[in-house]
Amino acid sequence: MTVRRVMGIETEYGISVPGDPTANPMMLSGHVVNAYASAHGVRSGRASWDYADEAPLRDARGFEINRALADPSQLTDIEDPTLANVVLTNGARLYVDHAHPEYSSPEVMTPRDVVAWDRAGELIMLEAVRRLSAVPGTAGVNLYKNNTDGKGASYGTHENYLMRRETPFTDIVRHLIPFFVARQVIVGSGRVGIGQDSRTPGFQLSQRADFFEVEVGLETTLKRPIINTRDEPHAVADLYRRLHVIIGDANQCDVANLLKVGTTSLVLAMVEDGALTRDLTVAKPVATLHAVSHDPSLRTRLTLRDGRRLTALELLWEYYEAAAAYLDARGLGGDDDPDTAEVMRLWADVMTRLGTDTMSCARDVDWVAKLQLMEGYRDRDGLAWSDPRLSAIDIQWSDVRPEKGLFHRLAERGRITSLVDAVEVKAAMTEPPEDTRAWFRGKCLEKFSGQVAAASWDSVIFDVPGRQALQRVPMLEPQRGTRAHVGAIIDRSPDVVTLLRELDAAAD
Repeated sequence: MTVRRVMGIETEYGISVPGDPTANPMMLSGHVVNAYASAHGVRSGRASWDYADEAPLRDARGFEINRALADPSQLTDIEDPTLANVVLTNGARLYVDHAHPEYSSPEVMTPRDVVAWDRAGELIMLEAVRRLSAVPGTAGVNLYKNNTDGKGASYGTHENYLMRRETPFTDIVRHLIPFFVARQVIVGSGRVGIGQDSRTPGFQLSQRADFFEVEVGLETTLKRPIINTRDEPHAVADLYRRLHVIIGDANQCDVANLLKVGTTSLVLAMVEDGALTRDLTVAKPVATLHAVSHDPSLRTRLTLRDGRRLTALELLWEYYEAAAAYLDARGLGGDDDPDTAEVMRLWADVMTRLGTDTMSCARDVDWVAKLQLMEGYRDRDGLAWSDPRLSAIDIQWSDVRPEKGLFHRLAERGRITSLVDAVEVKAAMTEPPEDTRAWFRGKCLEKFSGQVAAASWDSVIFDVPGRQALQRVPMLEPQRGTRAHVGAIIDRSPDVVTLLRELDAAAD
């Protein structure tokens, strides 16, 4: 195994109206989705979401929660016709989730593609903001790629990784909890304020850490767990599970974003192959998660079950060394595997610099870049961490507008490392990845939009002229429906009737 696997990122964006703190966020979020979708010929209610295979209450530990006992926020399989919900030609989903506009990227196979299609989501949100601001007589909306409003509310950036079903879930829990506790030192987005409501002055590594309260659980918006147990594979259930990771921050630095998914994918490969033999279990992982986030000096020591006391960086080096040995034993990660080689090179480089000169990582790690900027303001104006101006700067950091967002200003000045060029990101706004089933989904939306009644991660439903019943095309194998697999069929099909006939013939 390498870093390559089916994966993707879902990002809920912070939303506000200038000068109107009482504005309805659900209505505003709907405006955001519709502003982009309508401009690209996609109507909410047409090419909407297919909920048939959703199972948000099924738990990976082997049971399913009674719907009557579930929190309403968990019932994500119920369609709300009042909320905007569309599928885009790049294979992504754009919709309203928990009063936020959410962009769920299409399935991709490499960490670099995660970065490209995640950044495409930023441009999609920016276009929506631009279109809304151009409406006469309105204040428009502001959108932020962050995870908290600084007043006690948190919203998610979730990662998804396809795994082999045969992998014991207990192994996933045992090896990932310490990794996630430590991972924030390289992938945290930084935050002004300590505690869920930011009441305690200070700066911390992660936007999300303070909002996690348990080690393992099914919830995503309350009693948030380090390991989420939702068992909703969106694929052949006997073969695959989808690991739904809710503990990550929204990254804007390409290097941190690539490392977030790349290192996690490598750790999962080792878990799947039974190659992680070291016991790295952390004592009191939730409290330790908070403590690590609260210490930008990176000196906090974690107590392991075997009695060792390591810093988060030292713990991450343990995972890195295990990954290096794993790859070396299998002859992987060399010149013929550039994706894995890149992750390993950047992983070691960032950790080395964090351990010797933290601020040297300001080009690559979100929290370091933000802290460097904050310290500049503090030194210039004599600001204490309790000063509300720093909290305002924290929010402005993640504004999606290049002329307003402080991160974007740094990037424009060449002070942030870019791994994916602007042309590729712009193309990813409308084009799906070629090597997953997202290709079929996106191209059907592009070519046959009038006949696509609904879609989901594992299906496309057509309204075929002359047929009374809707026609559902299942896509339970995420690495089928690629350009190589169905591109020629789509190209030579002038209409949906021909497409379905060609697909049937190819399946025989």
